[in-house]
Amino acid sequence: MGLSQDIKVLLIEDNLAEARLLKEILKGNQKKEFHLVNVSRLSEAISLLQQTNFDVILLDLTLPDSQGLESLAPLLITAPKLPIVVLTNTNDDNLALASLRQGAQDYLIKREVSLEILTRSLCYAIERKQMEEALRESNEALKMSVIERTNQLEKAQELNQLKTEFVSMLSHDFRNPLNKILLSAGLLEESRDRLTKDQQVSYFRMIRSAIKDMDQLLTEVLLIGRADSGRLYCQFDPVDLLDYCQKLVESFIVKPENQSAIISQIEGSLERGLWDVNLIKHILTNLLGNAIKYSPQGDPVEFKIIVESEQVVFKIVDRGIGIPSKDQEHLFKPFYRGSNVDNIQGTGLGLAIVGRCVEAHKGQIHLESEEGKGTKITVILPIITDIEHLN
Repeated sequence: MGLSQDIKVLLIEDNLAEARLLKEILKGNQKKEFHLVNVSRLSEAISLLQQTNFDVILLDLTLPDSQGLESLAPLLITAPKLPIVVLTNTNDDNLALASLRQGAQDYLIKREVSLEILTRSLCYAIERKQMEEALRESNEALKMSVIERTNQLEKAQELNQLKTEFVSMLSHDFRNPLNKILLSAGLLEESRDRLTKDQQVSYFRMIRSAIKDMDQLLTEVLLIGRADSGRLYCQFDPVDLLDYCQKLVESFIVKPENQSAIISQIEGSLERGLWDVNLIKHILTNLLGNAIKYSPQGDPVEFKIIVESEQVVFKIVDRGIGIPSKDQEHLFKPFYRGSNVDNIQGTGLGLAIVGRCVEAHKGQIHLESEEGKGTKITVILPIITDIEHLN
């Protein structure tokens, strides 16, 4: 920043005699070199400003294609960082004030123009505009800094809330399996001689089941943490996806706690593809598990796989309790659960994990639900045939 020794002036003046006079006046300055370019119309000035750089504009308010202060607005739009000094034949304080309010830096009366007045006005106009621009840029930087800081604070608040919810979840959801382990271990220790072999086996199974539940919970929390820190990456391998999904459904059916049937259907064939089966397992087990958990006992869950030319579509439909509309926009946030789940156990991590896994797999997820009528979730994953396709 600073005033250059060579100053380029764009003079917008249709009176050639006055233009020559102004040019001669500026030649008398011994300290700075003024290079004056004259155009007679506003339209010519607009066109020239789009192609050439200037330091300042001298604007006559009486032009063939523009009259009065209406000339200011187009110039300010075309060259917002250039200072404008207005030239007029009348000594009108109201006009002078209006020109300054609309964006001009100074106001000169032609008959009063001298070398000192003109050069001082042009130089001061440039310096004031530079200061305005510096202040504007400083304010913009400050504004962006405030916005960034505000976003950081909001993220910090969200993180603190997440930590609070995590601690609350740990205290609740870890306590149940821990209590099972403590109870079963205590009975085995204190009453081992009085327990039958089948009873001992039953308690050992309870311990293993509780440990498995805790391990699953920790896995889900760690997966959310990796996703939110940008460290959830796909590990693509060639997999027979349809066969994998079929076996996954079969594993659900044999579980005693899953008493709802899964009606699966496949449309189309899939010859090849690269998939991260770990992420797909998280997606499908959570969605199918939720569909079964929130459906009336015995009600079937529909699971359809549609193979299209460039993508595979998974549709899971249930006729369960549904999701209230007010909850739907929050369901992919960790630890958030629908307001109508009542006493149905859950951590609020399932859909959050699904969302993160679908995103990592470059896919899409859509949810349609109505309270009391059921839920339909559609997951669309692109068919990847080579790793370069991802870039």
